Amino acid sequence: MRLLLVEDETALAEQLRKSLGDAGFATDVSADGIEAEYLGNEEAYDVAVLDLGLPGRSGLEVLRNWRKAGNRLPVLVLTARDAWHEKVDGFKAGADDYLGKPFHTEELIARLNALIHRAGNQPGGALSAGDLTLDEERQETCLPSGAQVELTGTEFRLLRYLMLHPDALLSKSRLTEHVYEYDQDRDSNVIEVYINRLRRKLGHDAIETRRGQGYVFHPGVFRSRDC
Repeated sequence: MRLLLVEDETALAEQLRKSLGDAGFATDVSADGIEAEYLGNEEAYDVAVLDLGLPGRSGLEVLRNWRKAGNRLPVLVLTARDAWHEKVDGFKAGADDYLGKPFHTEELIARLNALIHRAGNQPGGALSAGDLTLDEERQETCLPSGAQVELTGTEFRLLRYLMLHPDALLSKSRLTEHVYEYDQDRDSNVIEVYINRLRRKLGHDAIETRRGQGYVFHPGVFRSRDC
């Protein structure tokens, strides 16, 4: 999943980028409100972490402008822990959640996963599609046979996106946009390589190729059995 991190404190931004990357997020960082607003409107993000005190344009103004433009990107706002009014202002501007500074990275990641699940109409705990379950902390999946399957970082990001969009036709370019960071080499042909790797791990029928169009993930091929 692709994430926009808007934070002007360099040390914190770098720390979070690494932690979020380890948690399976392709993370782009912006330290300026004007740039952040542009990226949020032009790039394909699944969720954003938005600090309010930014140079160029405040986080609240960025958020208001996103919402006025019809941008429904899920947004978690970072606030000073004792600034309750910032939380209220953030929600009024269109925030989906907030977290006070200082915070534990584990809580941030848990809240981001919850936002993504809700956006994909999967509120609750573990992410699942059909009878396939994804362990987002360990980055592995549980097959209906009971087998635990380890995933590489790219396989994990790709499978998570597929599971959040079951039975939907997803083009190579769309998958590429949501799996890779902005400054990475986005060769859409590489997606085919990772699709084939997932097929070898999950079963060939799990992901259908529609030539010239893209891929469809079929969770219905999995049959129930507790892991």
